[in-house]
Amino acid sequence: MTQYNSILEAFVKLGRFLGDYVETKQSGRELTSAWSTELDQLVSQAKHHNGWFTEENLLFALHGWSEQLTQDTLEAWLSGYQISDLRPMRVAIIMAGNIPLVGFHDFLAALMTGNAILAKLSSNDAQLLPFLTRYLIHQEPLFEQKIQFTDTKLENFDAVIATGSTNTSRYFEHYFGKYPNIIRRNRNSVAVLTGKESQAQLTALGEDIFRYYGLGCRSVSKIFVPEGYDFKRLFEAIYTYRNVIDSAKYANNYDYNKAVYLMSEFKILDNGFLILKEDENYASPIASLFYETYSAIESIKQRLFNDSDKLQCVVSEGILSSEVAFGATQSPNLSDYADGVDTVEFLLKTSQI
Repeated sequence: MTQYNSILEAFVKLGRFLGDYVETKQSGRELTSAWSTELDQLVSQAKHHNGWFTEENLLFALHGWSEQLTQDTLEAWLSGYQISDLRPMRVAIIMAGNIPLVGFHDFLAALMTGNAILAKLSSNDAQLLPFLTRYLIHQEPLFEQKIQFTDTKLENFDAVIATGSTNTSRYFEHYFGKYPNIIRRNRNSVAVLTGKESQAQLTALGEDIFRYYGLGCRSVSKIFVPEGYDFKRLFEAIYTYRNVIDSAKYANNYDYNKAVYLMSEFKILDNGFLILKEDENYASPIASLFYETYSAIESIKQRLFNDSDKLQCVVSEGILSSEVAFGATQSPNLSDYADGVDTVEFLLKTSQI
């Protein structure tokens, strides 16, 4: 068996393990294996370490990866690339910690292209990936020489993939600019509504807004609506997500932002768990959703084209060729690359330099 096939098989086994774990948890059955019991303990630790990482969101992330780590899906993803006969590299990966396992795609891409990894985890998401690495090593020992975690200065690497904010990107560019790199900055996701959406579509939009409490770059933080839009339909459709306010951290942000808006005498719409504020910016605070009205859809299409470097996803129907369906932003495919930069292509080209 080639090294590529061995790596592929180990990730497929990991996918099955994650799928079995999530299914067992959601069914209420007892966990029976030592691996699943340990993962369950780490899920509990993660949600206590980071209050945004609820069990529901952790299981959602694990389930999402279980669906991607199948042999058919992995092979289809990589079928368009020439991966054999490449010079192995050591890739430094600096991971964000805003949502669970947000750096796993970079981790997967680097390993599937035959490279070794030097990973620096965010303190907000430091429990799960080391465990998944140990599971992979258990399935395929060659991973032991390919994966290293560090919390010190990054040294001895050939390329860098760093994910952070627009502010940290300046730091990354200063220190890593001389290396082949992908440096990611803040991006936001938006939705374009026409007023013709079904209640089911608007309810699905709630998933795009509230999943991970809006902390992901694929979380919808702003909507564009036609002039005279009836927000009552939207509020009715997303009422099913009202329990989001039961999170103390979310509720604190809701109370704080509402107070700031009211004291500043901003005009807002409020349904008890989400604040709508008219604003030209894309990045809205937690528990807030910005909106902007339009009179002509062509003007919005041009605006989104001009601001494409600021956007991760655009949710709409029949407006853009690259649009994402309602309710689908938080379930990307392997080929849905962050910032639109093909990580696999970057790694393959860099290995040939």
